[in-house]
Amino acid sequence: MRKISVLNWVSIDGFIAGTHGETDWFPWDSEIEDFYEQRQDKADTIIYGRETYEVMSQYWSDKTLTAADRPSFINFMNNTPKIVFSKSLAEADWNNTKIVREVNKQDIEQLKCGPGNNILIYGSGTIVSQLAKLDLIDEYALMLYPIVLGSGKPLFPNISDRIKFDLIRTESYSCGSNLHIYRPHN
Repeated sequence: MRKISVLNWVSIDGFIAGTHGETDWFPWDSEIEDFYEQRQDKADTIIYGRETYEVMSQYWSDKTLTAADRPSFINFMNNTPKIVFSKSLAEADWNNTKIVREVNKQDIEQLKCGPGNNILIYGSGTIVSQLAKLDLIDEYALMLYPIVLGSGKPLFPNISDRIKFDLIRTESYSCGSNLHIYRPHN
């Protein structure tokens, strides 16, 4: 069965982006790139919410990206099939993107049971919350950065009930960030 994995950077006060969606606060280096690339090598589908989709499609489809931007990242982001959950997005013009209007538990379970490799979610706090409530996420790989944003877009908006996790692994990086990998507690 395919696994759904969340790959997100998180401030120590629980935000994945600033109030206006800014992500200029997290360090990015070759160690972190290596980790992301390892995850991408085991995946063949990406899930986004509309806001994250719009940011990512604009950035990764930019023709001025160079070899310094890691060709494997550019290839993965542009050519991997993408599902964007949105009620308002009129069309998706980024390569290999399908718009889905609603999160439906049975449809996601069918996707997980279908052929293929793992499924990644980047950003997309609203979608992460919806899928977490439905117990559809198998793993959370959270890159914790040593910064307090004070406000912004939370990783888990609209969660009113507790969700317990088991810590599977941690890893520290020279840039000061710490990777925490969790699975839902069963």
